[in-house]
Amino acid sequence: MKVLITGGAGFIGSHLVSSLLDRGDEVCVLDNLATGSYRNVLPYVEHENFRLVVTEITDEAAVEREVRASDQVYHLAAAVGVRLIVEEPVKTLATNILGTEVVLSLCAKHHKRTLLASTSEVYGKLEAVPFHEDDASVLGPTTKSRWAYGCAKMVDEFLALAYHAERGLPVVVTRFFNTVGPRQRGRYGMVLPNFVRSALAGDDLIVHGNGQQARCFGYVGDVVGGMLALMAEPRAMGQVFNLGNDEEVTIADLARRVIERTGSSSRIRFVPYEEVFSSGFEDMQRRVPCLDKARQYIGYTPTVDLDSIIDKVVAYYRQTPDAPR
Repeated sequence: MKVLITGGAGFIGSHLVSSLLDRGDEVCVLDNLATGSYRNVLPYVEHENFRLVVTEITDEAAVEREVRASDQVYHLAAAVGVRLIVEEPVKTLATNILGTEVVLSLCAKHHKRTLLASTSEVYGKLEAVPFHEDDASVLGPTTKSRWAYGCAKMVDEFLALAYHAERGLPVVVTRFFNTVGPRQRGRYGMVLPNFVRSALAGDDLIVHGNGQQARCFGYVGDVVGGMLALMAEPRAMGQVFNLGNDEEVTIADLARRVIERTGSSSRIRFVPYEEVFSSGFEDMQRRVPCLDKARQYIGYTPTVDLDSIIDKVVAYYRQTPDAPR
C-alpha cells in the first residue's frame, strides 16, 4: 500500500515508518521537523519506497497532494510534551486543532482510511483507574495552559468521530499512554530518556513533586503493532482505543530502577513543580489504561515489560551518545 504519515519524523512515527517499509509498503512522511528529527528517518532516505516532504501540516495544497496519492493515512503530527504545552500553548492549540481539521477534511474528501493519534491526556484529572475509552474526562480550568493539549486532542477526537458519522470517513482513534523506547527525546519533558541520559552521565535524576505520581510506560514496538492491527480491522473504524501498557510505576520508583539498571552512582533530587513550571501547575496522580477493548478487537497484549524497556533505552543511548536531546 501507499501510506502517508503526518509527523512521521517523530519518535513514534519513525518506528511506524520502519514497520511499514519492512512489510513492503510505500511510505511518505510529511513533517515540519519542529519536534521530529531528520535523524529519525535518515536510515530510510535512500530506500526506494520512502519519501520525506518537509512542510507544515496546515499547508492544505501539500497535504491534499499526498492524501490523494495514498491508500492510508496515519495522522501523528502534533505538538507534544508537557514543557512545550506549558511554554507554547498557542502552538499546541493551532497545530493540534487546525492541522487535524486539514488532514481529516481531506481524508474524508478522498475517503482514505485514517488513524488519528490521540493521548491519555484527554482523561485529564480523572481519578478512577483504569481508564476506559468511554469514561468521562475531567479537565482543569482554562487559566492553566497545562490542559490545553488534552483539550485540543479532545477536539481532534470529536472531529474524527464527526467525520466518521456525517461523511463516512473510515477512521480509528488511538489514545497513547506514555509511549517510550529508542529515539525518544527528553527535550520537551519526556521522563524516561531524561532519566536514562542523566544516569549515564552520573547527574542527578530530577523528579518533580514527591515522585508518587504513577504512570504506565508502553513500548513503542507494541504500540506500533497495535496501530497496524487496528488499521487492518474493519470493526475498529469509528472507534476509540487505548494503546500502551498497564504496568504501573511511580516516577520515584522509575528513577530508582533506571539508576539500578544503568549501574549509575546518580542520586534522585526532588524538585517542586513550581520551580520547573508556572505557579499552580496541575498534574494527575495516576494514569492507567484499560486495554480490554484493544484486546477484544485485535488481541492486543503488551510484550515488553518496564525493565526490558529501560534496558532498550539504555542500550540506545550507550550506542548513540550524540543523540539530540
